[in-house]
Amino acid sequence: MPTLPLIYFERLLEDSPDIIIGVDRRGEIIFYNEGARTSLGYTSEEVAGHSVKLIYPSIDEARQLMQAMRDPATDAAGKVRNFQTRLRARSGEEIEVAISGTLIFDSAGRELGSIGFAKDLREIHKQDQLDTLREIAVTVAHEMNNPLAAILNNLVMLEKDVRRLAGEDDTCIEQERIDSIETSLAKIQNIVNRLSEMAGSEEYGTVEYLHGARMTDLGPAVAQDGPARLPLGAKHSATEGSLSGLRVLVADDDLSVCQSVRAILQLEGCDVITAADGLEARQHLEEKKFDCVLSDVVMPGLDGYELFLHVQENHSETPVVLMTAFVYDRDHIIKRSKLEGLEGVLFKKPVEPAKLVGIVKDQCGRS
Repeated sequence: MPTLPLIYFERLLEDSPDIIIGVDRRGEIIFYNEGARTSLGYTSEEVAGHSVKLIYPSIDEARQLMQAMRDPATDAAGKVRNFQTRLRARSGEEIEVAISGTLIFDSAGRELGSIGFAKDLREIHKQDQLDTLREIAVTVAHEMNNPLAAILNNLVMLEKDVRRLAGEDDTCIEQERIDSIETSLAKIQNIVNRLSEMAGSEEYGTVEYLHGARMTDLGPAVAQDGPARLPLGAKHSATEGSLSGLRVLVADDDLSVCQSVRAILQLEGCDVITAADGLEARQHLEEKKFDCVLSDVVMPGLDGYELFLHVQENHSETPVVLMTAFVYDRDHIIKRSKLEGLEGVLFKKPVEPAKLVGIVKDQCGRS
């Protein structure tokens, strides 16, 4: 293979987006490429012949790099790989970088200087922070959706109780208070949904908060023409007792969700057994016959997907509905279940009670 002319290497070094700086044995800058000009802000004329100390926050940091380059225990004698340090831009900004470099020797073995390739870590660190924030957003959404589901279900039952106990009395004030709670719940749910949408997006907006600080813009998920509404108790279309004679198994590792879902279904005359995880649910399935299984997706021991497969294999006549507090299904459990025959998925908590009752009716042939 023919040897590449020197001009190829010169152009590669000059046009590289990485910071590439060469110094002589006195530590004076003799090569400074386009990537360095872009990241550090100095022109070639401003740095040529100057000490490399110009681009370091302190002489100690420059010395640490050279010591590491000469230390055979670091990488190899005369070399360093991904040595993390800081460079100082013309603006005074200190930039975190990872430097890979080598000492340069002549044919007689005399040290001539060194050259280093510095990778600007700002974008990498920013991406790492975004990845962490995405995980936090998904976790917050999940942890909030479970109690939201319980609050919503209990609010439905509270409204029913108010109407039942009041009889013919005026309940306008009580209804206004319930409506106020309902509206606040809708706003919280909108915020949770927006957080989860942002977790799956590459971009998000910010707005000014106080004293120059900025906060994430959650506006797009919130209705602008009035509060979002959640259908409650007397407003849903299911008829009392419409699930009479049915036995449903509810599996969720959040006790409040189990209890509130059970109460909603019991209001419709349904016999409900709860399980705190997939293993307990599987045990109930071996002991009793169920008309439908409602299962959380993420559970210890046996997750919703594994429980679905067990029911499909051993109780194929029993329909399964999966529920999740995650706005998007990170492990594709819902998707895999659909591909293997699952129909009627309660994908996102909180699930409105009317929809919950309606899906159980559909799955059990009561619609």
